[in-house]
Amino acid sequence: MGGLRESERAEQGALRLSIGLSVALAAIALIVGVASGTRIVIFDGAYMLIGLILSWASLRASSAVAAGPTRRFPFGRDALAPFVVAIQGVAIAGTLLFAAGDAVVIIRDGGTDVNPVVIAAYGAVTATIGSAVAWWLPRAAGRSDLVAAEAAQWRAGAVLSIVMTVGAVAALLIEMTDLREVVQYIDPVLVLISCVVLVPIPIRLVRSGLNELLEGAPPPATTEEIARVVDEVRNRYGLGEPAIRSSKVGRKLYVEVDFLVAASQWDVSEEDGVRHAVIDGLSHLGLDVWATVALTTDRDLVD
Repeated sequence: MGGLRESERAEQGALRLSIGLSVALAAIALIVGVASGTRIVIFDGAYMLIGLILSWASLRASSAVAAGPTRRFPFGRDALAPFVVAIQGVAIAGTLLFAAGDAVVIIRDGGTDVNPVVIAAYGAVTATIGSAVAWWLPRAAGRSDLVAAEAAQWRAGAVLSIVMTVGAVAALLIEMTDLREVVQYIDPVLVLISCVVLVPIPIRLVRSGLNELLEGAPPPATTEEIARVVDEVRNRYGLGEPAIRSSKVGRKLYVEVDFLVAASQWDVSEEDGVRHAVIDGLSHLGLDVWATVALTTDRDLVD
């Protein structure tokens, strides 16, 4: 449990840093966007503000999960983590939908004047910061679904900034040609392109969150590791092929392993040994393993 507490502290520290950076960048984005009348920058600032709210929700969820079981929640509140992840996906999807609709209206109304230099400079700075934070977060907090979702937000923001920068450079080049009227459409077109590029991120977040809330199977890599560990334990104790069921909710990894054995050959202490071997074998995953191992003579209980 000491390792889990350490990982929870790292998770909360990473989320706090993310919140602080989000506040600073969102303020800069809104000031620059409003002052220059650039929708793509305002959209970026709004995206960061929504991300800030979601980061705060992630931090609160992390604190609630770290508090452990209570009388009202005897198994803890780990389900808050995938719930917040799914909410993050829905919120990001709503932001993209609103921004895309606004961009279409602007294109229909004949575009808008922008300063490509402002967009290029802003995009280059935020792309660098966003990429750095997205790279650092998972390394600072290890296996944390909340931090992974946070990193996905920063990665999405970095992609948005890269699209912004490339589009602004293209606009600067177009201004040197006879097609300079096209520059009026650069701002809303950049917003639309960014929305299309970012669509996979909310889909992935919602799918991941719902999978855990519905007690779906863990990620393939985790499932394969469970099978490997159980196979090693089976061979060590001379057991037959087991029935394995597993699911992951937040930091909790539920593993149920049922072995069919002959009558009168095993006692409770030996069953405990098998269970400890499974838990110890999965401890390197950095998750709170809740393992149920049963040695039974009843085939119906295995099937």
